[in-house]
Parts: sequence; C-alpha cells; structure tokens
Amino acid sequence: MDVLGVLNLSDFPQVFSKMGMFPVFDLAYYIVSILYLKYEPGSVEVSRRSPVASWLCAMLYCFGSYILADIMLGSSPIDYFQHNSHILLASAVWYLIFYCPLNLFYKCVAFLPVKLVLVALKEVVRTRKIAAGVHHAQHAYHHGFFIMVIIGYVKGSGVALMSNFEQLLRGVWRPETNEILNMSFPTKASLYGAILFTLQEAHWIPISKSTLILIFTLFMATFKVVMTSRHSHGSPFALIESWVCHLLFGSPLGGGEEDHHHHPAPAPAIPSSPLKTKEELNEGTRKRKSKKAE
Repeated sequence: MDVLGVLNLSDFPQVFSKMGMFPVFDLAYYIVSILYLKYEPGSVEVSRRSPVASWLCAMLYCFGSYILADIMLGSSPIDYFQHNSHILLASAVWYLIFYCPLNLFYKCVAFLPVKLVLVALKEVVRTRKIAAGVHHAQHAYHHGFFIMVIIGYVKGSGVALMSNFEQLLRGVWRPETNEILNMSFPTKASLYGAILFTLQEAHWIPISKSTLILIFTLFMATFKVVMTSRHSHGSPFALIESWVCHLLFGSPLGGGEEDHHHHPAPAPAIPSSPLKTKEELNEGTRKRKSKKAE
C-alpha cells in the first residue's frame, strides 16, 4: 500500500474513470465503427449511389446505441444529434473512409498496428457507455434492475442490435445475422458488463465503480486486441457458456446432440481460412467484384 501511495496508483482508477472521451477516444470509436461499415457487403456501392443513405448508415454505426437507448427510455431518438461536435467528427471520419483520394485514410486506419490501437481505444468508450447506461437507468428506475441491465446492454451493443435496420438502409436484408440469435463477443461482453455494473449500482459487489470500469476496460481491450490481431471470432466465454447451457438446458451453446439425429451430416465443404474475420472476407469479396468490373 505504501508503494501504491508513493506512485499514486491508488488514485488511478478514479482518474481513469473521470477521463474525458472526446475527442481522442470518441474519434477512435467512430473510425473503427465506420471501418467495419465499409467491410459490409454493398456499403461501398451505396456510398457511390446514395451518399445520404451511406451517411445515415454511418451515423447508426456511431450513435445507434444512444438512439436505441433513448427510444427505450421514452426520449426522442434524435436527441443525441444535438451534439454538433460529435456529429461533425463522425461525419468527417465517414467522408475520409469512403471518399478520401486513393483510399489513403482507409489504408492508414486499416493498417493492423494502427487498427489495434484504435480497437483498444474503442473498448474504453464501450465500457464507459455501459456504465453510463446503467447509471442513467438507475436514476429513472431506482429498483428496476432488469431495466438497468437492458439499458447498459443496449448502450454497449446497440449498433449490433440495430444491424438489421441498418441493412435495410443499404438495401440488404439478412435476418440470419440477427445479433440476438448469433451474439458476437462484444455483444455478450456488453450483457455481462451490464450485469456487473448493475450489481455494483445495487451495492452487491464490494468494489467501487471506478475500479470496476478500469478492470472491465482492461478485460475488453485485451481480448478485443488479441482477437483482432489473430483475426479470430472466438469468444473467451465459449467454454463456460457451453458448460452452463448443457447444465441448464441440456445442450451446449449453439446446438445440441439432437441436431445430429434429425439432420443429415453436411457435405464436406472447402475449408475457409480460420484466420480471416467476417469483415476481411467481406472486404475481399468487394475487391474481387471491383476487379471483375474493371
């Protein structure tokens, strides 16, 4: 404790939790969000055909969690658009990623070392949004613990939850990509984080909010950076979830043994590289289409 006092490390969680997110962290959040939008099939074509639709999609990727949370709490869904500096910053990022000459800005932010830094900074914002969502819901519904979890979850993963609506703006409809049916690691982590912050708000966890923010941020940033660097979809929760689902529901997560009895074995397919993420596969498909068009 004396060493911590000398180095002032005991105050670090408090300082970290009070640190402002604008503009550095928010900028990283907007860059990574719109970068993933550009990976989606048809997004580049939409940006050429209808810049307005492309801009709306980008705004949903950046502010979808605020919009969905405001709707659920009975506020105006365009309430967040009063923050002009955030809208202008996100719009500038959208323009540079989609329309910068020679794709220079996109190539810079998609360069893996740079992208890893941006991904880590984005997770700082995600954790802060989860904590803020739970705190906001706690003020509106003092004992509505389920509401606190839901709002924190939406604040952390609202973009993914609104993905089907965003697809409609791009003229794409893929209901099988519903985030509730196929939760990605950030969506699952947002749910678990919302539960933790709700328990902390209810004083059921003997830890301060600033310390929990620091610990959860380190967890999210570490795993997200590792997964991005390895181009992996895996989830650190997979083993625990499989065991819990088998214990409670009689089957592992993602399907049970009965599926093998009712469905024929699938024909062997050409194995795809497990080192490619969904975003990279979509980007590769887009590049091949553009080459054929030439």
